[in-house]
Amino acid sequence: MGFKSFVIKPVATKIAIDIKKWSRHAVETQDKIFKQLISVGKQTLFGKDHHFDKINSYQDFIQHVPIRDYEGLKSYIEKIKEGQSDILWKGRPKYFAKTSGTTSGVKYIPLTKDSMPNHFGSARNALFNYYARTGQGNWLDGKMIFLSGSPELEDVSGIPTGRLSGIVNHQVPQWLRTNQLPSYSTNCIEEWEIKVEKIVEETMRKDLRLISGIPPWVQMYYELLLEKTGKKYIKDVFPNFNIFVYGGVNYKPYRAKLEELVGKKIDTLETYPASEGFIAFQDNPNKEGLLLNTNSGIFFEFIPADEIFKDNPTRLSLKDVEVGVNYAIIINNNAGLWGYNIGDTVEFVSKRPHRILVTGRIKHFISAFGEHVIGKEVEEALRLSAEAQKVNVVEFTVAPQIQTQNGNLPYHEWFIEFDSFPSNMKHFAAQIDEQMIRQNIYYKDLIDGGILQHLKITPLRKDAFRAYMKSQGKLGGQNKVPRLSNDRKIAELLEPYKVKRKSTD
Repeated sequence: MGFKSFVIKPVATKIAIDIKKWSRHAVETQDKIFKQLISVGKQTLFGKDHHFDKINSYQDFIQHVPIRDYEGLKSYIEKIKEGQSDILWKGRPKYFAKTSGTTSGVKYIPLTKDSMPNHFGSARNALFNYYARTGQGNWLDGKMIFLSGSPELEDVSGIPTGRLSGIVNHQVPQWLRTNQLPSYSTNCIEEWEIKVEKIVEETMRKDLRLISGIPPWVQMYYELLLEKTGKKYIKDVFPNFNIFVYGGVNYKPYRAKLEELVGKKIDTLETYPASEGFIAFQDNPNKEGLLLNTNSGIFFEFIPADEIFKDNPTRLSLKDVEVGVNYAIIINNNAGLWGYNIGDTVEFVSKRPHRILVTGRIKHFISAFGEHVIGKEVEEALRLSAEAQKVNVVEFTVAPQIQTQNGNLPYHEWFIEFDSFPSNMKHFAAQIDEQMIRQNIYYKDLIDGGILQHLKITPLRKDAFRAYMKSQGKLGGQNKVPRLSNDRKIAELLEPYKVKRKSTD
């Protein structure tokens, strides 16, 4: 045991005990946070506009505060950008987390002095809890790499503004900075391919023990590292590498390929960070799901996903959620987001403690014919089929094909980049289709009723998705390929990357 892991061990133990305590009393904790948020919110312009002085219960809150997305809060954000104070939260934000939206253009998500512990503190707690739970803490005594966005910040009306991962980079305590890679200057490189090459140069001779990042971009780092070092496996480059931290995507589709590159199984720690808040983290390596972060300045609401676009959807607090239901997650927090739909859907796999699975995005679905296909379903169908066929998938996305020829039925088209092709593509497609039918009753009814034909696979050439993401200016960082589309926009952009001879057409 090294010095840092020795010193941190009692701190990690205390944090793990605290997590276990508050997770057992999540509903009560949420009630306290709700009251705290309303108390502070009364002082703000938003609170006055929405009659917070009349809110004494959650039902009162529902009556006065509608569900909204960024567009619904944009007028308040603009007032903050004009220099005004006490708009959404007391004072002015400490930072703006800058994200790109499809309809709103650039979004400026406020981060306040009160909300910052939710972001960095939760990430720290997740790692320390992992140490206490597993006894694995030697990552503290070596180097750690965080594949993130640039930490360079711009000034927006006196508020430092940048990507969340870059902002968090500024919050790393001094005792941890000596462990952190890559260097600040390398992290500031915007061009992802150049950045990865520089990261490889800086890390290939270091004692790297922890890697954190989005799986597809970590895979790109691994491949270039092996190419530059001439080694067969990552374990040969980093003998002490033993934990991979990830968030934002389902790891299962990437697991086989990443473990193949590493040359051994290593521990993983899943987190669920967003610009709007650190939502959940893996608290127990032996249990399914992520622990909802109910003690960190966020009051959560949940709306059955099939009601999210209704004028008056059912709104539930934590005490009324049920296991196995797909919910849109809504947050109210101490950064001044109120009734805010972050666009994600989740499903509870347990209560007390409240653990969730991230099932997809509200806008990323296929329901061209009422099938209501979600991200969790396509990921699980592909994972099970790939494991059965011993096929490695690099990346994929699914879109409906409505405009068919010769009067043929429409279908779902799966664009898949394979690391190794299945021996029989039509048989592989049939396996995926069978898994989809098992999971989604609406999809099954449409197949059985002759409304949809069975899905088809269109394989893509090597590095197709990297090329696509680069063409969209979204290569690297925290950017992810959408799993599902309800139109053909992405499908049309993938046309140049098709491998026609292996299609299931």
